[in-house]
Amino acid sequence: MKNKYFLIILPLVLMFSFNGKKYDEAVKERLSVLVRVCLEGEDCGVSSQSSDMTSSMSIVATNETKKVELSKGSEHVVKMLNSGDGGQMIFEPAVLKVSKGDTIHFKATDMSHNSASIDGMLPDGAVAWAGAMNADISVTLDTEGIYVYQCDPHAMMAMIGVIQVGEATNMDAIKQASNSYKSSFIMNTNRIDDYLNQL
Repeated sequence: MKNKYFLIILPLVLMFSFNGKKYDEAVKERLSVLVRVCLEGEDCGVSSQSSDMTSSMSIVATNETKKVELSKGSEHVVKMLNSGDGGQMIFEPAVLKVSKGDTIHFKATDMSHNSASIDGMLPDGAVAWAGAMNADISVTLDTEGIYVYQCDPHAMMAMIGVIQVGEATNMDAIKQASNSYKSSFIMNTNRIDDYLNQL
């Protein structure tokens, strides 16, 4: 009797266990599309034999990173969340493009979060900020460039966000600084690269 329950529960455990990833993310990582490539002079007809497909060249389909559009208006809201569309411990939206002089309202939607700029990951001359835990904070961004910010208690979990104000004048400096910064992440290690690629 115990074996029957084990056989039912084990697939359920496996089905919902993806190392903390959502089902969609786990599937995307494993998706690949086989494409038959025919060189000039070869017969490009469809073969019913699987060995032909296996021996032919395969190409993994990749999704191009979707670029973030300029956010409309001069006031923008960013939620601090335990979980969102982009994963665990996340700002939503995590990537923003705004105009010089726009204001960002960080909302403590879930508890135990704050928003704080990161030393060395702001444009030259930009004003740093550090919000209190469990509190909303509004920041007006008057200097063009890229700003990377974090939730202090969840920085190791890569709870970060990126804002581009006007032109990305400091992209090279941010990418260089991000290489050492992301070494402290214990999860979501590619998150900062993914965010910067959306700009």
